[in-house]
Amino acid sequence: MDEEKIQEMQLLEQKLQNTILQKQAFQMELAETASALAELEKSGDEVFKIIGQLMIKSEKSKMKEELLDKQKILNLRIASLDKQEKILAEQSEKFREEITKYSKK
Repeated sequence: MDEEKIQEMQLLEQKLQNTILQKQAFQMELAETASALAELEKSGDEVFKIIGQLMIKSEKSKMKEELLDKQKILNLRIASLDKQEKILAEQSEKFREEITKYSKK
């Protein structure tokens, strides 16, 4: 097995790891968004939004719409990363099989 194939596999493994980390970050953000939506439902009509270092009064319906939109976007990103992760994992497995076959020779 040549050095180039091994480097290619290592690069693929790095891409896979980065994809997994990105997906985990989006999943955490999605959980925070779901939590914010739940709290928003429990709150009264007066709600506030943090922008930078400011807390600004906002309309409850507008905030709910923003959070729902954010939730949709995050779900799409996670689905996309799931597909990417699956493809990278399959490619990585093929490389491992090639290396195993080569090393047995």
